[in-house]
Amino acid sequence: MLEQLMGLIQDHSQDAIVNNPAIPNEHNNDAMQTILGAITGGMQQQAQSGQGGLAGLAGLLGGQAGNGGSGLMSNPIVAGIAQQAIGGLMQKFGLGNSAASGIVAQVLPGVLGSMISKTNDPNDNSFNMTDIMGVMADGKVDMSDVMNIAGKFMGGGQQGGAAGGLGGLLGGLFGGK
Repeated sequence: MLEQLMGLIQDHSQDAIVNNPAIPNEHNNDAMQTILGAITGGMQQQAQSGQGGLAGLAGLLGGQAGNGGSGLMSNPIVAGIAQQAIGGLMQKFGLGNSAASGIVAQVLPGVLGSMISKTNDPNDNSFNMTDIMGVMADGKVDMSDVMNIAGKFMGGGQQGGAAGGLGGLLGGLFGGK
């Protein structure tokens, strides 16, 4: 699931991150990783906050929390994710609040909207509620999750074109580049 989520982030980051002079090209993957971490971290916090948290997360992913861009951003779960992403971008890249907020506002609604759409599309099995809840319920993105991603790409995963970007991502996780 994490590799599919990173693919969505890459798809929605062209203008906000890749073409943004405030983020040097050699840090594009790190910026995308920051957003990935905010999304997974925010969802995990929500999942760990008890039954109401799981219900809220299921409602968000089920499309019951406002699918439009502004409606989605007003969801409290999404607002928390956005704040985590903004803080991470400010800290890692020295961006001001408005610059980091602009990046998140350009990327996050598209990524989450696509994720929600794919989760609810019976003809698209790239995201499903069972996998998402399984990753979120274990409470952490740990080494087994990272190894799972790495194993899929080293074994010639189905998304061959995305392997370079994810290889850079994994390199960034372990201090490469």
